Amino acid sequence: MSCGHAHETDCSEVLDHLYEYLDDEMSADACTKFKEHFEECHPCLEKYGLEQAVKKLVKRCCGSDDVPSDLRSKVMMRIELIRSGESVPEAGAFTEAPTAT
Repeated sequence: MSCGHAHETDCSEVLDHLYEYLDDEMSADACTKFKEHFEECHPCLEKYGLEQAVKKLVKRCCGSDDVPSDLRSKVMMRIELIRSGESVPEAGAFTEAPTAT
C-alpha cells in the first residue's frame, strides 16, 4: 500500500511494523516516526484505524476468556517464527495429535 507520495518513513515499513506500534512495542523515536507518517499518509492512517478497531473488538469479545497455557505457548512460538522470517508450520501442526485408544 502506498499513497503515491514520498515520505521520510516508507509506507511498507509502517505497515510491516504496524502491530508493534499498536501493541506499544516500539521505541519512543519509532513511535514518533509512525505518528508523523500517519499525519501525512491517509491510506496508512486508515489501515491503522482499521487494525486498531479490530484489536479493540477482539479484546472486548474475547478478552475475558482464559487461554490454555499450551495454546498460548504455541501461538507465541508461531508469532516469533513469523517475526524472525523462518518458515511457519501449517495450521494443522497446532492441532493435538489423536490419542491411542
